[in-house]
Amino acid sequence: MNLILMGLPGAGKGTQAEKIVEKYQIPHISTGDMFRSAIKEGTDLGKKAKAFMDQGELVPDEVTIGIVKERLQKPDCEKGFLLDGFPRTIAQAEALENLLKELDSPLDYVLHVDVPQEKLVDRLTGRRVCPECGATYHVLYNPPKVEGKCDNDGADLIQREDDRPETVSKRLEVNIAQQQPLLDFYEDKNYLVNINGDQDINVVFEDVDKQLQTLA
Repeated sequence: MNLILMGLPGAGKGTQAEKIVEKYQIPHISTGDMFRSAIKEGTDLGKKAKAFMDQGELVPDEVTIGIVKERLQKPDCEKGFLLDGFPRTIAQAEALENLLKELDSPLDYVLHVDVPQEKLVDRLTGRRVCPECGATYHVLYNPPKVEGKCDNDGADLIQREDDRPETVSKRLEVNIAQQQPLLDFYEDKNYLVNINGDQDINVVFEDVDKQLQTLA
């Protein structure tokens, strides 16, 4: 099964990716992992990507799609793959579609873990961190034993700048603007499956699993 996983920060995409990979034994392929692997292996495309990254520049689409092609042709992708973080643009989505036709390995589903924006703000702004040991808590989902204090060393927990409501809201708005054209693109092609991510993580996976069973 060939899948793309989409979702905004805080939607729980990573958790669902782990569950899909564990049950269906397909590789979870993120853009960062692909680049790191190509650079480590010293492939021609990996060297090209590294040259752009070392200069702080974006890696061009033709290099990125070349790295994707190399990755999807590895033996562990024989049963399929779960792409995460790619594509990010319509141009990349179109290039990926052409690549999958070339490989005779068409896409099955684009799974979109969908959570209302206000719920995502709650999830992302609830994080608290210990400045001493780095332990992470969440005021709703993983609170410390004593409110505002680290379980390990009793230090006062802090909220990072990038977890403040105004910063989180801006980050989500940028992500929504980037993601929406892709959702529209895949909906038009009947690949898109919206999964309600505003549920217990196990219930979310049950919904994902039901969808994937149609491919079994």
